[in-house]
Amino acid sequence: MSIACNYIVTMKTKIIKIGNSKGIRIPKAILEQTELDEVVELEILEDHIIIRPIRKSRQGWNKAFKKMGECKDDQLLVGS
Repeated sequence: MSIACNYIVTMKTKIIKIGNSKGIRIPKAILEQTELDEVVELEILEDHIIIRPIRKSRQGWNKAFKKMGECKDDQLLVGS
């Protein structure tokens, strides 16, 4: 049984000039782990910039349901 482990990776990077804008370089390891593609979703939450991959509705549900079953976390919440 393979269960993914989540951990926090902290790296420093510089903000660079890109034309009239500024940007950051995201290391390959982070891109692979987060599955970020060419188009992402940005969100500001207090003093944080959150970068998320854009996912289709219900994308990853099958994988999540399988993991829930492996962890015995797939019990009904409402009686039948």
